Amino acid sequence: MKKKIAFATCVQLGLSCIEEIYRIGGNLDLLITLKDEKAKKKSGRIYLDDVANEHNAPLLKIDNINDQEVLDALKEHQIDWLFIIGWSQIARKQVLEAPTHGCIGMHPTLLPVGRGRAAIPWAIIKGLQETGVTMFKLDEGVDTGDIIGQDIIYLNEHSTATELYKKVDQMHIILIEKYWNNIVNNNITLTKQNEADATEWPGRKPEDGEISASMTMNEADKLIRAVTHPYPGAFYHSEEETLRIWSAKTSATNGEIVLKDGYLTPIDYEIEEKP
Repeated sequence: MKKKIAFATCVQLGLSCIEEIYRIGGNLDLLITLKDEKAKKKSGRIYLDDVANEHNAPLLKIDNINDQEVLDALKEHQIDWLFIIGWSQIARKQVLEAPTHGCIGMHPTLLPVGRGRAAIPWAIIKGLQETGVTMFKLDEGVDTGDIIGQDIIYLNEHSTATELYKKVDQMHIILIEKYWNNIVNNNITLTKQNEADATEWPGRKPEDGEISASMTMNEADKLIRAVTHPYPGAFYHSEEETLRIWSAKTSATNGEIVLKDGYLTPIDYEIEEKP
């Protein structure tokens, strides 16, 4: 017997998964998202009204994934699996146990490496040659649940957050298509994460994007590529103004911004007046 599935998201990665589910002939019995006025500035923020109307799916708009109305809705719709993808609030035990079989998430690293936040910027800042996306069963830890499946995304010394976000989005779609039938037919295989390989990456704030003269060319280049669109961007404070830098080039001999071992010249940038 096919399972009844709900999906909670408020960002593009989740919407891409929802659209793929419908594209391959799947069905969702409940959609959950944030209320319209919440998280308006969140990277990749989307709204589910159109897709809910198109497929005649019930849509619940909430303040928090742990609210009682979420538990009530999961019970009312007799949900077997709940996808929670692109959602910054941590689901507590009551929510995780409300669906018959539990909850499924995705994380844009090859778990157990890179648990935590800001996975796309960190992969570039750390100079990784490969990262990926992992589909896993959620538990009470942060990105610690049993793995359903994962696949690799390759990076190079020119990769940007814009490019990596698109690849991560595509990988979400690929994993949905690959494992959807197993999920709805209750035929998934769960693999424990190897704790010996686990790492955790901290959250990042917009102010972490500052370019300083103490940085090397390599550090500045990686930071700019890591926090470009859809993220807040890198920035440099001069005495007169602030530059919001989306792309740049480095040189050991000349440029506009002095670095520890060379120079940086903004290519795509905006000038912001200092307060």
